[in-house]
Amino acid sequence: MEPATLLLAVHGTRDPRGVDEARRLARRVAELTGAPVRLGFADVLAPDVGRVAAAIAGPVVVVPAFLAAGYHVRVDIPAQLERAGRGDAVLTPALGADDRLLDAAVRRLREAGRRRADAVVLAAAGSSDPDARAEIADAARRLARRLGAPVEEGYVPTAAAAVAEAVRRLRARGHRRVALASWLLAPGLFHQRLAEAGADAVAEPLCPDAGVAAAVAARYRRAAVLAAA
Repeated sequence: MEPATLLLAVHGTRDPRGVDEARRLARRVAELTGAPVRLGFADVLAPDVGRVAAAIAGPVVVVPAFLAAGYHVRVDIPAQLERAGRGDAVLTPALGADDRLLDAAVRRLREAGRRRADAVVLAAAGSSDPDARAEIADAARRLARRLGAPVEEGYVPTAAAAVAEAVRRLRARGHRRVALASWLLAPGLFHQRLAEAGADAVAEPLCPDAGVAAAVAARYRRAAVLAAA
């Protein structure tokens, strides 16, 4: 029996570096799983997830390359699949709860020059979805336990707690140095804005850390059993 096709659903960006990173991630996931992998966009770019799914014969597992289950994961992607007549596709959870992503964030902080005493802001894409913000707050708590240091979540470009505001709060509490952990998968406008937040160190996006591809592969393997049923 042929394995289910893995449809990697990414946000989409006008920054060509972000698109290149998405394609690189898809290739790496294909190497890890041995499955056919296709790339679809939830927003900004074409083809969208539904159009890609409609062109696939056989079972499909859609893995959202998102760090929280916001509007795109809960609403946009399922709607695209339904419109395309592929409501039978298995949609996995977003990636953010996987500890491999947290490991990647820690490595990125180390590479950026974070010191052990530095407080940290977990910089994530802003969302109006309370469940998505709750997932990011949980990731910040997990990162704080991992680092043994204060970690606050901050959002770019807009949300209740902006990244620069979080940096200022930590400094006001007496932390001389603050580092930004990038809770973003790929380069683009959001990550560029982190340089303006006033932190002492800014981590790079999580891709192409190997942990991201491993997390996608793990999501696929668990869901492929359901897709084949």
